[in-house]
Amino acid sequence: MKLISSISDLQSWRQSFSGTIGFVPTLGALHRGHLSLVHQSNSHCDLTIVSIYVNPTQFTKGEDLSNYPRDLEKDLEALSNYQVDAVFIPDDKQMYPQGFSTFILEDDLSHRLEGKSRPEHFRGVLTIVGKLFNLIRPTHAFFGEKDAQQLRVLQKMVIDLNYNLQVMPCSIVREANGLAMSSRNIYLSENNRERAGVIYKSLKKAEEMLVQGIRSVMEIREAVIAMIKTEKHIRLDYFSIADNNSLTEIHDNIEGDILVSIAVFFLNVRLIDNFTFHLDK
Repeated sequence: MKLISSISDLQSWRQSFSGTIGFVPTLGALHRGHLSLVHQSNSHCDLTIVSIYVNPTQFTKGEDLSNYPRDLEKDLEALSNYQVDAVFIPDDKQMYPQGFSTFILEDDLSHRLEGKSRPEHFRGVLTIVGKLFNLIRPTHAFFGEKDAQQLRVLQKMVIDLNYNLQVMPCSIVREANGLAMSSRNIYLSENNRERAGVIYKSLKKAEEMLVQGIRSVMEIREAVIAMIKTEKHIRLDYFSIADNNSLTEIHDNIEGDILVSIAVFFLNVRLIDNFTFHLDK
């Protein structure tokens, strides 16, 4: 496992390889969700490269950039259990040198859901991932479905900007109580992590209602909010039922392929989750 910290060294490394290259971009603080992406890359590609970089431009004002969990030694130890050929660990000077002023914007999907709550978040995500795609030139890039909107925005960028790679969606990995794996879960005590399982339970309630034939957005929303309110430490940011492709909010009767998503604050920790569902029109 080669550790690379400079762009020039990364470019030299990349020139020496052909075949399929799987790329797993991360902010570090690796958990089983990240490692499942690495596993998928190992299964699909000849080589795997992981990036670890806490990208400042995807954090909005007042978020946890300075406190975001960082433990490089632990991350590298976790990766050592997989076939990881290289780990790219740049710093801000490498990725955003003095005078940097060019960003990638997506002007449709990124304005909804997370885009409303986190202005300029996707500008930062697309810019850093776009740069990494240019530098690494992977054949496959692996992303978790927990960040459903991010996945769709990145897929749109790949199409619109003609990146020659395949985006590989990977299933959400969950804790025993259903809580979606997230680096921010580390902020929660063991007791609070268990109580945060109500987020998953609320989504399962929505899924159950859809299976039962309920098609009213209002009825499902009310049931989800009622369940969330049973945990006094949780504050709802948004609950959404949207078209799974356009992410356009559905306000009346539900039909077609849908994305059901939720964002909450557990105390001061922001957590997201989702599921997809297909209904015949």
